Amino acid sequence: MPKRILQGTVVSHKTDKTVVVLVERKVAHPVYGKIIRRSKKYHAHDDANAIKAGDVVRIEECAPLSKLKSWRVLDKVA
Repeated sequence: MPKRILQGTVVSHKTDKTVVVLVERKVAHPVYGKIIRRSKKYHAHDDANAIKAGDVVRIEECAPLSKLKSWRVLDKVA
């Protein structure tokens, strides 16, 4: 089964080797059809501590690393 890859903005890098990534997606409202934004935060593993807040990154699903972390930072998007 392929691993999911998401793209989002880093909102926090305060913890050691962990970043919090905000991923936004656009969906149509079920009744009115208007496009609305939905967002979710993911805790991702950053082994090098190289990612800072405000960076746009790609994250990949992986085996659970801790209670909250099941994602790994792939790379920083230009």
